[in-house]
Amino acid sequence: MAESDFPGWHGTTIIGVRKGGKVVVAGDGQVSLGQTVIKGTACKVRRLSPGGYDVVAGFAGSTADAFTLLERLEAKLEATPGQLARASVELAKDWRTDKYLQKLEAMLIVTDGKDLFVITGAGDVLEPENDIAAIGSGGNFALAAARGVYDYVEDPEQIARKAMAIASDICVYTNGNLTVESIG
Repeated sequence: MAESDFPGWHGTTIIGVRKGGKVVVAGDGQVSLGQTVIKGTACKVRRLSPGGYDVVAGFAGSTADAFTLLERLEAKLEATPGQLARASVELAKDWRTDKYLQKLEAMLIVTDGKDLFVITGAGDVLEPENDIAAIGSGGNFALAAARGVYDYVEDPEQIARKAMAIASDICVYTNGNLTVESIG
């Protein structure tokens, strides 16, 4: 089977919502290979605690690649304690310039309860304008749903859960089995 014929690992949905001094990151549990669901209970949201400094991270993309990036982020956070923005920029720079890291296919949403960022392999560290960040195949659905209810729902976890429920109804690569972590 040629590489171009391989069906590839498909998506997920990860959302981060910041409101009222709290940030919630939620991710679905589905792992798909082509049109087949391989697993429905994967955990794509993790809590990192380098040096006692809490960070929540969610990932979309290749699991092995994401774990490599999470390990690198944790090392950057240990080198710059309490400075998520700096650690994120350092990770993005390495990801963009290192020949090994350049091949990694994943995206991250990270938060320390104050900052909320999307980190990409293109060297981007993006802070969302509307306190909502979403990635993965169902990311745009979740983002639109969360923006639609943001002004009417006070609890960021309820916003994230509602957005994920809508995304899982629309995106075939997203399920309703959620992992939810909050900080702040």
